[in-house]
Order: sequence, then structure tokens, then C-alpha cells
Amino acid sequence: MLDLFKAIGLGLVVLLPLANPLTTVALFLGLAGNMNSAERNRQSLMASVYVFAIMMVAYYAGQLVMDTFGISIPGLRIAGGLIVAFIGFRMLFPQQKAIDSPEAKSKSEELEDEPSANIAFVPLAMPSTAGPGTIAMIISSASTVRQSSTFADWVLMVAPPLIFFLVAVILWEAYAAPAQLCGWWARVALKRSPV
Repeated sequence: MLDLFKAIGLGLVVLLPLANPLTTVALFLGLAGNMNSAERNRQSLMASVYVFAIMMVAYYAGQLVMDTFGISIPGLRIAGGLIVAFIGFRMLFPQQKAIDSPEAKSKSEELEDEPSANIAFVPLAMPSTAGPGTIAMIISSASTVRQSSTFADWVLMVAPPLIFFLVAVILWEAYAAPAQLCGWWARVALKRSPV
């Protein structure tokens, strides 16, 4: 049983920095700004379910896909590192905003009139939380862990779904926390105001 807790702890230590739910919260708040509370809750729950499903598929079917296309683990690690480096450089050098044109203004007005889009899978689940770096780490770790004899077989069967479930729950709570904190902060501010 201790091995199970070690595996879960190790998995969370490896996955949480890559999935990084706290930075995804800023993206979620920016995209869900015009949604009501029920819609935000539904989007956050669906994003968490999608993240769990993506991680499960990457863990159990990732090696099969890599074998099918002839991709090696070192090649995957190099590609994952290049993707993370590319994302880092894009963060260092952000793109300039396009010049406001009449076409851009009419398109933005047209988009504002449409109902709110489903943001749970893209961009919340797939590129931001369970993106290429996370998927590459999961596939690489799955291959490495299966080849080593550090953990018992039953731990290797039970730990990954639990780790992915915990990451999804942490993500779901991270999405819900800002709304709860804002509500709490507003109540505290109203109690202290001299109105």
C-alpha cells in the first residue's frame, strides 16, 4: 500500500507542473468571463473530464501509437522538449496585435452576438492542461515505468487512473476557486464598508 502512495505522489509531482492548473485558471477566467455561473461550472467539469480522458488514452494507448508510427522514446522526449521550448519562446516574445480594421471590427461584433462557445476541450483541456508536453511525459513515463521493476504490477494498474483522477479534481477545484474567492471577498468587503 505504501508503494501505491509513493507512485501517486511521484505521479503528481511529475504531472502537476506540466499540467499547471493554476495558470490555466487565468485562461479559463478570460474565456468564461461572459458566461453565467452554471455554464462556467459545466465548462470546468467537462474540461476536467476531458483532461482525465486525454491522460488515460495517452498512458494506455500512447506506446501503441508510437510503435505504429515508429517513434522512439528518445525521439518523443526530444520533440516534447522542443515543443515546450517553442511555447516558452512564444511567451517571451508575444505577437503584436493586428491593426483594427473595419473587417476585424465587424467580425468581432458578429462573434459577440453568437452564444458562448464550448471551451472545455479546446483550449482548456487539450493545449493548455493536457498539451503536448504533458502527453509526451505521460507516454515516456508509461514506457519507462513498465520496463522497470520498481513498483508491483498491481500498483502500475491502479496508480495511473488515480493520478489522472486527482489531477482532474485539482483542475476542477482550481476552476471553481476564483469564483468562490471572489464571492467570499465581496461578502467581506460589504461587511466592512461603511455604507
